[in-house]
Formats: sequence, C-alpha cells, structure tokens
Amino acid sequence: MKKNIVFFEVRGGSDKGEDGHRKDTMPMVNALKEQGWNAEVIFFEVAKKDEIYEYVKNNADAYVSRINPGNLKEENEYFDMLRKLCANGVIGMPHPDAMIGYGAKDALTKLNKTALVPEDTYAYYDIKSFKENFVKTLAKGERVLKQNRGSTGEGIWRVRLIDELPAGTVSVPLNAKIKCTEAKDNHTEERELGEFMDFCEQYIVGDNGMLVDMTFLPRIKEGEIRILMLYHTPIYVVHKKPAEGADAFSATLFSGAKYRYDEPKDWQELVDWFLATLPEIRTKLGNYDIPLIWTADFILDTDENGKDKYVLGEINCSCVGFTSPAEFVEPIAKKVAQNIIDIVSKN
Repeated sequence: MKKNIVFFEVRGGSDKGEDGHRKDTMPMVNALKEQGWNAEVIFFEVAKKDEIYEYVKNNADAYVSRINPGNLKEENEYFDMLRKLCANGVIGMPHPDAMIGYGAKDALTKLNKTALVPEDTYAYYDIKSFKENFVKTLAKGERVLKQNRGSTGEGIWRVRLIDELPAGTVSVPLNAKIKCTEAKDNHTEERELGEFMDFCEQYIVGDNGMLVDMTFLPRIKEGEIRILMLYHTPIYVVHKKPAEGADAFSATLFSGAKYRYDEPKDWQELVDWFLATLPEIRTKLGNYDIPLIWTADFILDTDENGKDKYVLGEINCSCVGFTSPAEFVEPIAKKVAQNIIDIVSKN
C-alpha cells in the first residue's frame, strides 16, 4: 500500500476558486494528510494522458475524480485512462463506468421496474423513436424531457398541452399547441409540438446524446428532496423548493429555488427506504461499487391510497460538490478522507 491518493481536476471552469482548484478539493487533500496519508492533485490534459497514467499507476492506491463533465471536452479519453488505471489495480472513486451508469439520465429507465421510478419512463437514443413515442406519452398527460448533457436545468423541459385532447386520443397531432417551461430559468414558451420536437433533436445527436421522457409530478411545487451520500452513508438532506409562479418547477438556485439543509433523521422514512434499495440500485446500474460522493433527488407523489410516496428523479455522481453551507465543508472532508482510507485498506 502506497498511502497516496490522486485527485483529478481539469483547469478552468466556473467551479474553481482563486487557487484554480474546486473549493472542496483541498479540504479533502488536507484531511488525508492529517491522517498520515499523502494526497495530490493532478490536472488532466489529453496531451499528457500517457504520462499521467504511468505516474498514477506506479504511485497511487486510488484516484478521486473531481472533474465536472461540462468542463472536459475530451471526456471519452479521460474515461479510457481511468479504465486502464482500474484494470491495473488503482481503485477508482468512482470507476468511469459507474459514473456513466449512475450519472447518466437513462439510469432512471434502468430502475423503472422498481418502486423508485414510474414504469412509463423512457429513454430515446435516436430521433425516430423519440418522435414516434413522445406524441403518445404526451397524450396521457404532462411530461418532462431531460437531456443527458448540460447542467443546472439546461435542456430540461416541462411539456403540456394548451388545449384538451378529444376523449380517446392516443397520439397528439404535430400541430397541437404546447407550453414548454425550461428548468434552467423557468421561462415558458408556446410552440407547436412538431416544431418543438425538431428543436429537441439537438439533445439526441452527438456524443452521449439522449432524451429521457418521464411523467411530470405536480408535487414538485412542494420541493425536491436531495440526499447527499458519502459512500453508503447519508450526510445531509437538502429540501429545494422551486420559486413561486404558476409554471415554475425548477429546483436550481439559479432559477430562484430556496434551499434548506436538514439532517437525515428529519427525513428518516425516506432515508431508511432509500438505503434499503441500495443493493437493487447497485445491481441494476452495472454492479459497480457505490460512488464515493453522490446524490439522489426525490419528488413527492401520491399513491393509490392517497398516501405520500417518493419518486426518484435523478442521481448525480460525476463531481458532486459540498461547498455549502460553508460550515459543512471541513467536517464532510474529514469523513470523505476516512472513507477513502477505509476503502483502500479493505482492498
């Protein structure tokens, strides 16, 4: 055991502080050093990937990936390097295929036969299947379309019909008028369905392109509930309440949502239920180890008996931050460091 951990970052991006690092990276590095381990930050560059690979393979027990997908155009080459490291004995936190399995929007479709996600949740990887099926799902009620790329609500649309359909309609005509609200800033547009679907083609073409189509849950107005997980342990729960407004449904700070930070015990029923589902989640999403730092977002719904139930809306694990509230950073960094040491020691 080398007792050395590498944190991967990339230069640039809005997630960096004045020192060029993510604000939560150095607290983790320092927390490891306080425990007698070495930790270092390496900035990934495609031109140096072979050199970086050799160095990390020979000098590190594990890596922790702290690169926001939106900040790295050469993501495939980065992931290829990480796979080689994992194949040669370096512990991945997380493994690149776990990042894809947990973090891609179509993770929801892999869980749609479980109690976590509604069964009528679909992923479209080509334009033809999107255009054939979305006209049918929209006929059943309001929908949410989510692109796989982007962040902070960009390319996430709430879609509903302006006029009611005649009874028995199973497919919405392309000239039907729709209201579309984007989660990025809650702005609303009125468009024709066919034109809007043409617009959405941009989300399907290109690397990692896809659209997820799921039912709209009106109780999002009561807030989205995010569980921040450190490996198998919930650290805190964020209650994210959308801004006031008839069309508002976004839970991002940029859109005006209000955040409240709670302890896991304040959401004990949800937390206990979610923890009980972890083995099933792991199996359905590729059977990779649970990510080191990750989140699960839930929305309230109502079951057939009129009781509350929770629906999983999204999982994030590629580069989850914990910079707010500020007083949480150091304690969480210490817990992260201990988890890293435990994982490496067990391997």
